[in-house]
Amino acid sequence: MFHEYRDEVTQLKTHDAHFAKIFDEHNALDDRIKRIEDGDELLTDMELEVLKKQKLRLKDEAYAMILKYRKEQGK
Repeated sequence: MFHEYRDEVTQLKTHDAHFAKIFDEHNALDDRIKRIEDGDELLTDMELEVLKKQKLRLKDEAYAMILKYRKEQGK
């Protein structure tokens, strides 16, 4: 996630516990969704949709934090 912001992500994960938490939660959800879609874990379509929306909210929040950090750094 956010490969084009690799430096910013590294800095934020190191210095912002909230960012690190939502980044890790996003990745865990991504892994779980892949397992579900591969048939390794069973969930209803509605439950899967809830997980996808949760993942998207985390991604949006992380992206907003990256943009704020870039602005503060003058990038």
